[in-house]
Amino acid sequence: MSKVKKKSKSNTFNYNQNRKKLKKKFRKKANPRIENKQIREAWDPSKSLTRNLHDMGLVSDPNRILPIKKESLLGLRKERTAPAHIVIKPYVVNQLEEEANLPVTDTKTLSSDLIMYVQHMIREHKDNYKAMARDEKNYYQDTPKQIKRKINEYKRCHSQHYDAFVASLATPMSH
Repeated sequence: MSKVKKKSKSNTFNYNQNRKKLKKKFRKKANPRIENKQIREAWDPSKSLTRNLHDMGLVSDPNRILPIKKESLLGLRKERTAPAHIVIKPYVVNQLEEEANLPVTDTKTLSSDLIMYVQHMIREHKDNYKAMARDEKNYYQDTPKQIKRKINEYKRCHSQHYDAFVASLATPMSH
């Protein structure tokens, strides 16, 4: 018996495909967006990636630039030096260094529910984490270590808020 041949699909136009979208998608993949502002502004689309980066004083492959020490059989070390390139756009590296040297501000914050939870635990139990774990407000059944971690996170993210809260606990309130 002979095999049944597969019927090959003839090339017909697919009306379900949006050709305009496909072209945009292809362009986006071919030329990805450069996230860094300094590099994006100095980029020359007519040059290759390696050429562009060399002009800015950057490298695409650090293994080619850093000297690699090779030992020969005789025990002598040969150093391979990288070819020197002229940096046409040194301002890019300077701007990147300035940006890297700026101090980083921690923008992490905690949810108001978590802050209320931590404050309740500290108000009721001070430093007793085992008692905190048995507290009825511990809905998620956190272990003592998990509660301690949450309190430390609160101390780290909202240090002034925490200090003010502890100071308010220290002063007795008169009714």
